[in-house]
Amino acid sequence: MPAYRGLTWDHPRGYKALQAAAARLDEARDGLTIQWDRQPLEGFESHPIDDLCRRYDIVVLDHPHIGEAVAKRCLQPLEAIFASDEIAAWARDTIGPCLTSYRYAGSHWALPLDAATQVMALRPDLLDRDPPASWAEVAALPASIPLCLSLAGPHAILSLMSIAVSLGEAPGAQDPQRFLSPQMVAAALDILRPLSARSLPAARDLNPIGILNRMAAGDDLALCPLVYGYVNYAAPRDPKAKRVAFHNAPAAKPAGRPGSTLGGTGIAISTRCQVLPVLLDHLRWLMGPEAQTGFIPAHEGQPSRRDSWQDAGINAAWDDFYKNCFRTLEQAWVRPRFDGYIAFQTQASALLREGLNERQPAVGIAGRLQSCYAALRPTGAEL
Repeated sequence: MPAYRGLTWDHPRGYKALQAAAARLDEARDGLTIQWDRQPLEGFESHPIDDLCRRYDIVVLDHPHIGEAVAKRCLQPLEAIFASDEIAAWARDTIGPCLTSYRYAGSHWALPLDAATQVMALRPDLLDRDPPASWAEVAALPASIPLCLSLAGPHAILSLMSIAVSLGEAPGAQDPQRFLSPQMVAAALDILRPLSARSLPAARDLNPIGILNRMAAGDDLALCPLVYGYVNYAAPRDPKAKRVAFHNAPAAKPAGRPGSTLGGTGIAISTRCQVLPVLLDHLRWLMGPEAQTGFIPAHEGQPSRRDSWQDAGINAAWDDFYKNCFRTLEQAWVRPRFDGYIAFQTQASALLREGLNERQPAVGIAGRLQSCYAALRPTGAEL
């Protein structure tokens, strides 16, 4: 009987549904067992993808790693495993650009099991007004409303890129060799600087999970305008936790495109994996309506099917998390996936934090970000 090893991340959203689905398998009946190991989310940023693929048959990853994985030849393309009509059906049924984010160099490299993007998180009991819909409305919030930005790790540059998208320029869109125009970097910094200056100091080194944990645990943080959404906080199981509400990311103007950088995770199959029909049937079930609309949400996961995000029952159970963030996810921006992008977002975030902390001129920050981008993007590489 095949016994597969899988690796996922160690947040309930990342492992509960997968482990519960594996526990449902009966070796004698299904001819399949899957052992899921976990590692911290940051481990996927720091650990070489090819090494993980040498040790695991199934790897949960996010789309910016795809270029590195393709360069290292450590994943199997979905086109070699599934029929083209199945892939086309997933493309039709998946919300926003979640499936297409895993398409690179002419093939798809992962199934979008989990959908997420940057949205607005807030404590409704601490906000005495409607959620702000634009960056101008966020900036106009009174000082009595404590807020923070998500700037730790790679999230500083992700925030700047999302603001640029809301203002009308996506990185690399005008010219693949240019990160962003200096004018757009300056415009995004005009929004980031004052919010960074009033950001809760205790939250500055927190990743999105840390920010949401703090919002749920105390009363010193009412709003984060741009942070990756986690449904687990919308209807907390812990009776001591405060409810965190989620809404569409801010736009440049209330009716405009929300500026948001796609997250989420996909299930990739490594080249070491001996792919058998029983494994494919299990993956098909995970991507199907029964699991996506019933099983995965029931186990604190975030589905990737569009109709699951629109399901009235799921929204009732999770305080309208999905309905309130639907438009942002449908229009989310997909990060580059070239081999070297992960290093870029790490280094660029450090440069940006330094620039904000030292109040460096926008032209200097823009130049350093462009130099970093040019140094790490291979010449002629697909975004």
